[in-house]
Amino acid sequence: MSLRHLARFKTIGHGQQQEVIMGQKRFMSNGNNRMRFDNQTAIITGAGRGLGREYALLLASRGANVVVNDFGGDRSGNVTATGQNATSPAQQVVDEIQNRWPGSKALANMESVKSESGAQALVRVTMEKFGRIDILINNAGILRDRSFAKMSIDDWDQVQNVHLRGSFLVSHECWPHMRKQKYGRIIMTSSTSGLYGNFGQANYSAAKMGLIGLSNTLAIEGASSGIQCNAIVPMAASRMTEDILGEEIASKLNPAFVAPMVAWLCHKDCTETGAVIEAAGGWYGSYKLQRTSGVYLPKICDSSNDSSIESIAENWDKVGRLDENTARVDSFQDHLSELLQTFEKNK
Repeated sequence: MSLRHLARFKTIGHGQQQEVIMGQKRFMSNGNNRMRFDNQTAIITGAGRGLGREYALLLASRGANVVVNDFGGDRSGNVTATGQNATSPAQQVVDEIQNRWPGSKALANMESVKSESGAQALVRVTMEKFGRIDILINNAGILRDRSFAKMSIDDWDQVQNVHLRGSFLVSHECWPHMRKQKYGRIIMTSSTSGLYGNFGQANYSAAKMGLIGLSNTLAIEGASSGIQCNAIVPMAASRMTEDILGEEIASKLNPAFVAPMVAWLCHKDCTETGAVIEAAGGWYGSYKLQRTSGVYLPKICDSSNDSSIESIAENWDKVGRLDENTARVDSFQDHLSELLQTFEKNK
């Protein structure tokens, strides 16, 4: 099989007065035609702090009904002790929304997304309160960092359960409502750890790369029902990254920089689906799959050939070489088409 790698391509910039082109439409980033989410309802998981909070605030400021979901645990997923009169992180965000934008509709929810009953309850209360779900941002996450040698089964399971299983469960509960209304926007939260790997994060990296696969498939299956799904790769200073990023780097990575990109991907005018988008400190770009031209060895398994492994070794540089024949691959159909063309050319 030919090697594939992820390459990053620069996309649009941003500026206060800059006109930017998105698809076939033009928008003024500081004009009077502000992009709104009136009469739309957004569920945001892990929205009590950090990135999720920024998403909730921005969408609420543009008219969306916002369901702020946050279990209230620490970054390892453990329940944190609070005083008798303490306000949950989710409720704090709801209070902030309603104080800053009187009349805004926001609802706090403390269900855990890693349980089926929690996901069901989250979606049920949203439908009871607002009657529809237009946007789902799967943002909830925890960390259980350990080297692979020291990682426990529980460390693996807990991270997978929140990131990958949790995103599946909530998306699965929202899916029939979005299909019925022929509209939906879903965001999966991936990570550079998933794309590149990172020491001590085998559990986290596997979950984050898994979310890209889930996002790609939902983009395909949702297309006929007006459902779009994209993956965001955010880099931001938060309690999840507080001991990973240095102070100087963290100062440049305010989570508020990520929110405009996520909001755009959730807007009705955005037609992007199946994309993997990075947002970091005001820089925005997308990842695209490329497939090398590779090498075709049709006789490698012939009974007369006892050097099949050696043939691979001898051609290894051709398997991974990037050259003028390297192709961008956007779908399985693209991949299969390239493969069939190779067979045809080498009859």
